[in-house]
Amino acid sequence: MATLVDPEFLAKLNALNEKFEACLPETIGRLSLARSAFNAAAPDPGLTARMHEVLHTIAGSAATFGFRTLGQQARELEQQARILMALERVPEGEWDAWLAALDRYLSWAELDPKAVYTDGDRT
Repeated sequence: MATLVDPEFLAKLNALNEKFEACLPETIGRLSLARSAFNAAAPDPGLTARMHEVLHTIAGSAATFGFRTLGQQARELEQQARILMALERVPEGEWDAWLAALDRYLSWAELDPKAVYTDGDRT
C-alpha cells in the first residue's frame, strides 16, 4: 500500500514549523519595538510600513505553522493599518484605536501565541 504522506516532506515541514516558532519571539519583538516608537499624532510612513510588513508576514505564515489565530488577528490588524495608511486624512482617534488593538494583540502574542485570543475591548 502506498504511503499517502511523504515522510521526508513531513520532516521538512516539521523543521520549518520549529524554525517559525523559534523566530516568533524576535518577530513579535520587532513589531513591539516599532509600536513603541509610533506616534499616533504624527505617524511616520516608514515606521507604519514596517509595522504593516511584519503583520503581513505573520498573517501569511502563521496558520501554516500551527498559529492560526495569531495569523488571523495579524491579518485583521494588517488590513486596518492598510486602510489608515491609504487615507489622505485619518479621522481623529483612529490611529489610537488601532494602536490599542495592536497593544492587546502584542500582549497576548508575547504571552502565548497559541492560546485562544480574546480581545477585551470587544463584546
